Amino acid sequence: MKWCCLILALLAVPAVWAGNGDEQKEADYYVTEYARHYHVPVELVRAVVEQESGWHRCPVSSKGAVGLLQLMPQTAKRLNVKNRCDLRQNISGGVRYLAWLMTKFQGELRLVAAAYYAGETHVLRRGLRYANPDVVKYVASIRERVARQQKLGGAPIERTPGRSQ
Repeated sequence: MKWCCLILALLAVPAVWAGNGDEQKEADYYVTEYARHYHVPVELVRAVVEQESGWHRCPVSSKGAVGLLQLMPQTAKRLNVKNRCDLRQNISGGVRYLAWLMTKFQGELRLVAAAYYAGETHVLRRGLRYANPDVVKYVASIRERVARQQKLGGAPIERTPGRSQ
C-alpha cells in the first residue's frame, strides 16, 4: 500500500510542475510586455520577480506584500492595483512602480532596487549611503540576477535554490 501511494504521488508531481511552468511563461510574457511598454529593463523586472516571489503567482509576505512583484497595500493603492493577486494588475503595477523609481533615481539601478525593497522615502534621504544590511544584501542579489540575465541573453532565469525571498 505504501508503494502504491508513493507511485501515485510521483506521477502527480510532473503535472503540478507543468502547470507552474505554464504560469511562469504567462507571467514572463506580461513581464516582458509591460517592461518594454514602460521602458524598464526586462532583466531588472525578471530579477525583482525572482527575488520577491520566485515566480509564484500570489505569495503573501509577513509584512503584507502580495503577488508576483510583492506589492504593499499602499503602493498598490497608489498605482490603482485593485487585486494584487491578479497577474496582469500586479505586474503592471510593479513595473509602473519600477519605472517611476527609475525616473526618481535617474536610472541608478542600485537606488531603484533599494527603494523597491525599503521604500523610496528611506532611500531618498540617504541615497547610496543607505546601509541597512538587508537592503544591501537585496541590492546585491538583484544586481547578480540582472547580470546573470544579461549573460544569458535575457532568457528567464530559474529560481535559485536556497535563496531567500
